[in-house]
Amino acid sequence: MPGFRKLAGLAAAVVLALAGTAQADSPALTRLISDYEAWSLSDDPFDASREGDRAALERLPDPSPAADARRRAALVAFRARLQALPASGGDAKDRLNRDFLGWTLDRRIASLDFDEARMPFNSDGGFDQTLAYIAGGTPMRTAADARAWIARLKAAPAYFDAHITNARRGAASGFTQPRSTVEQVLARARAAAATPPAEDPLLSPLSRLPADMPADTRAALRAEAEAAVRDGLQPARQRFVQFLETEYLPAARKSLGARSLPGGEAYYRWLVADHTTTRMTPDDIHAIGLAEVARIRREMEGVIGETGFKGDFPAFLAMLRSDPRFYSDSREALLEKASRIAKRIDDELPAWFATLPRLPYGVRPVPAEIEETYTTGRYFGGSAARGVAGGYMVNTSRLDQRPLYELPALTLHEAVPGHHLQIALAEEATGVPRFRRSADVTAFTEGWGLYAEKLGGEMGIYRDPYERFGRLSYEMWRACRLVADTGIHWKGWTLDQARACFTENSALSPLNIEVELARYVSWPGQALAYKTGEMRIVAVREAARQRLGERFDIRRFHDAVLLAGPLPLDMLETRIKAWTDAEATRRP
Repeated sequence: MPGFRKLAGLAAAVVLALAGTAQADSPALTRLISDYEAWSLSDDPFDASREGDRAALERLPDPSPAADARRRAALVAFRARLQALPASGGDAKDRLNRDFLGWTLDRRIASLDFDEARMPFNSDGGFDQTLAYIAGGTPMRTAADARAWIARLKAAPAYFDAHITNARRGAASGFTQPRSTVEQVLARARAAAATPPAEDPLLSPLSRLPADMPADTRAALRAEAEAAVRDGLQPARQRFVQFLETEYLPAARKSLGARSLPGGEAYYRWLVADHTTTRMTPDDIHAIGLAEVARIRREMEGVIGETGFKGDFPAFLAMLRSDPRFYSDSREALLEKASRIAKRIDDELPAWFATLPRLPYGVRPVPAEIEETYTTGRYFGGSAARGVAGGYMVNTSRLDQRPLYELPALTLHEAVPGHHLQIALAEEATGVPRFRRSADVTAFTEGWGLYAEKLGGEMGIYRDPYERFGRLSYEMWRACRLVADTGIHWKGWTLDQARACFTENSALSPLNIEVELARYVSWPGQALAYKTGEMRIVAVREAARQRLGERFDIRRFHDAVLLAGPLPLDMLETRIKAWTDAEATRRP
């Protein structure tokens, strides 16, 4: 993978400094990291606002080609400064920072070189839904908060137009989404454009203004926000609909696979490397997926035997998908069930984790305006600086497609000890540069989420064979992703071929399967990260346990994995090897 370098010299003593060079290297590296972080925050108002920058709350990112050219020039300059530093030396922390920064710069430059901005939306989301995601986590405590949000609403038309221009370049160059994805995006774009301004979900933050604010002030702010939607954002949405209908849909690619794009073979190889942080080929990953499907299927058969069910595997799946005892009868009941599971997990955390985050999380419904095409659950990050808790989002639509036997695994993954615990600990980590704490390393974050599902079995969260089967079904889901993603984007599979793995081997609901397949088609490579990351975390844990024997402490191991922030998998493996060596010599 471009920029992916192994930390070859990391020794057992995690903070061992090499004499002489460390003194020369560290200050220059510190300055470089500080400069990079300051530039990155100035370039991304979403990140900056999460860090408490109030001025950034009024801005949206600039996605134009000119801005991307400036970004690339800045990133290349940072990389040149990094390459001018001594190739060796410094303590282990310096070496990790140096190598991680190199990896980060190289992947960002590669993304710009592939001009990914030409494809600014997929079935799962895109620029047209960005503000909807942000709205739910936007505090409204003062009139200044409201004016900042209104400023973003007023900036939205230019933001839309810039992304439409980028997508137009994609259509002209053949770098497009397939027609099936475009039809989904067009449906949601039409629905958004048809929403009366007074009912627009983007006005919802204004409803959270404090009750003791003068009524005339609240009314004036609401009126200004509604005017921004009516006079600016709605026409921009209509322009997006027209663009999709008249320009983009006719140009949409006929095939599903990314390999069919111009330069698609190199692009998909890069996506595989980027999302998995490994050097595995698409064929390597496909083979791993098939092997995992077979292994998990054997485990599932064993759990079915525990239930006493007399039919075959398809009959068991049919029973799970139709028996009303496995489904909630109201949205509120599903949320309450998820909340109860979350608190049971909270109760077990101290026995498994030496360090827990200060930031809490809430259990919330997926916003109604996006729930129909949204996944069954997700995590929305919080911000201690802005006073926003993390959010475990539960999709409460289509209740007959949201089985309760999957809910423990979903909660473990999206809330704790999965995404909330991992992301909040990373954000609160001391002695870790910000660019590492907030890094987007999908193989680590999603690998950790899937590991958390497995860990839930050891924690005693699954209370009967059906919930254990639900956990295995979720693991099967991720194994089938390896097969389906590489099948679609590398081997030229049809949707029916990809669908078969899920319908024949998992208890996922039909709706969930279709939503997920649409996501894999439109977001190539991302689905490969989950199983790849989980398998590596399990492997480094087992290696540490074998080496340390009775000295192995699961709480300390979890600290070693989490408190350095998200890491590419080779860097994680090297870190855990160093931790294991240190633990072997540590006095009890």
